[in-house]
Amino acid sequence: MKDLTIGKESSVILKFAMPMLIGNVFMQLYNVVDSIVVGNYIGKEALSGVGASFPVFFALISLIIGISSGSAIVISQYFGAKDYEKVQKGVDTMFIILIASTVVLTFLGIYFVDDIFKLMKLPEEVLPYAKPYMIITVAGLFAAFGYNATAAVYRSLGDSKTPLYFLIISTISNIFLDLLFVLQFGWGVEGVAIATVIAQTGAFVSSIIYLNRTHKLVKIKFFNLKFDKDILKKSIKIGLPTGLQQLFVALGMTAIFSIVNTFGTNVIAAYSVAMRIDSFASMPAMNFAQALTTFVGQNIGAGKILRIRKGLKSTIIMSSIVSITISVVVIFAGRLLMQMFTKDLEVIRIGKEYLLIVGAFYVVFSVMFSFTGVFRGAGDTIVPMFITLFSLWLIRIPLSFYLSYHFGERGIWFSIPTAWAMGFVASIIYYYTGKWKRKAVVNLF
Repeated sequence: MKDLTIGKESSVILKFAMPMLIGNVFMQLYNVVDSIVVGNYIGKEALSGVGASFPVFFALISLIIGISSGSAIVISQYFGAKDYEKVQKGVDTMFIILIASTVVLTFLGIYFVDDIFKLMKLPEEVLPYAKPYMIITVAGLFAAFGYNATAAVYRSLGDSKTPLYFLIISTISNIFLDLLFVLQFGWGVEGVAIATVIAQTGAFVSSIIYLNRTHKLVKIKFFNLKFDKDILKKSIKIGLPTGLQQLFVALGMTAIFSIVNTFGTNVIAAYSVAMRIDSFASMPAMNFAQALTTFVGQNIGAGKILRIRKGLKSTIIMSSIVSITISVVVIFAGRLLMQMFTKDLEVIRIGKEYLLIVGAFYVVFSVMFSFTGVFRGAGDTIVPMFITLFSLWLIRIPLSFYLSYHFGERGIWFSIPTAWAMGFVASIIYYYTGKWKRKAVVNLF
């Protein structure tokens, strides 16, 4: 456990963010390795199918992940206020939500898979790969939920290192199983999906066992979970806006994929690969913001507003330096990055163009996320939700549709940094109103 209410702000945030960053690198390797194996050993149709499955899966889990993040913020604020009894109740309530949600979402994801892909206008040649990958991945939903929830508990208590160790082992296992199931057993995309589910299950189970054996304050006992109605209300109040935000982001991604799908398999495959690279590139910004969220949660619980401002400034500086460095790499090494996933020259050309256009604006994305990290840590998740909905649904999606009609797939790529810029401006304006300070659940303000 780590108390983030003391120590030099930049040092505290950096030390807390780095294990999460490394952990998320390994987490992203799940999807990246899947795509590399599929693209190189199965084909671009399979690569397109795996890529098209991602926004659907994200849409299914986004609302619950948002509510869970609300629970994590509540836990971090209670931890900052030294109310350890409610910390345990918050953890129990989070897992009760996850168990109930998993049953419902698994059924919906499997039952409606055909209808979803038809609605997305997925090409017929891609559907035989997307459907089995999606069904198997959804069947393993509890493992994905469970690990992320357990990792959120660790982070809420100031421990961002422990989940990393389990994730590294899990990712290495996933790589080995991918190669075994695809190259040795010839299971195709089904083998890739099964490998991911097995690896995630291992990470979840091992992290739970370790938590129960080593932590004095928190235990996760599935047959002795205690529900707290008041904490549920606070978790929903904070987490529901984030969940709705994530849901609408996922639906937005699905809508954009529907536009991309009209340009054929080459563009779908290129976009699928570019998104994987994009995920890596944007990860440092998201992890710095995530660290800042926990930092703000604990410090607002302790009543240290000035420390929050210093933490934001430090986060923006560190995140911007990293983002600019990544932009240079992505812009000048775009072709090499695409070649890791496929040898198809047309797919590489389209993906490189995407990275050139979008990669130049990662710093805008990083600053925007730093501000929203402050809002969420303070318990103010409604405004970030509206900022996201504004930039995605009123800017990016309409602009993607309009520009793609006139400029082809390039128009879709240009809509992304435009939406980021609008979200960036809105976030700065709201921060300086100061209204986010009044949202703490511990009633200090």
